[in-house]
Amino acid sequence: MKMKNFTLTAIFVSIILLAAFTPFGFIHLGVIKATIIHIPVIVAAIILGPKIGSFLGLIFGLTSIVINTISPTLLSFAFSPAIPVLGTSNGSMWAIFVAIVPRVILGFIPYYIFKAIHKSDTQKKLKQKTSLFITGLLTTFIHTFLVMGSISLIFNEAYAQAINAESTTAIIVAVLTVFFTNGLAEAVLAGIVTTAVVPPLLKTVNK
Repeated sequence: MKMKNFTLTAIFVSIILLAAFTPFGFIHLGVIKATIIHIPVIVAAIILGPKIGSFLGLIFGLTSIVINTISPTLLSFAFSPAIPVLGTSNGSMWAIFVAIVPRVILGFIPYYIFKAIHKSDTQKKLKQKTSLFITGLLTTFIHTFLVMGSISLIFNEAYAQAINAESTTAIIVAVLTVFFTNGLAEAVLAGIVTTAVVPPLLKTVNK
């Protein structure tokens, strides 16, 4: 079992790195980058548990720092301490927090969400695939909320400058727009892939 878990962890790390350093992992959307790298982290967390999930979330966060350093967008200052914060000539170490902490959290919550859904479903009305879809959806929404919330709180003025927002209300609208556009798309995609991939992998791991 240890060897099987180690092998699967190595495979997931490879998938994350491959996605991160190709155009498919971080997709430029002007001000911000959309991502699909959260999906293998979610899948791994459900299959291999919260510890390995958190480790893979850390890998995700580190790739985010690297990519935003070598291929910056307007908001890359929020993910890389090497990119100067808008309006200043220096980067911020808080970028490490934004890049890594939400991704580590992303790595352990899918396991507990999936378990909680099963535990609360005492009458077994929800099938496994439905539970997996909900897990992928909720986890992605939480991840998007943590990332965008951290940016808007920690880098409030710089974020407002990046999106040309002149008030707190405009910032909130911008965050909600991201949440319900690319955040929603990422969540639905995560739900679909998690539903398709996890059941056969669970069978393999449990053999």
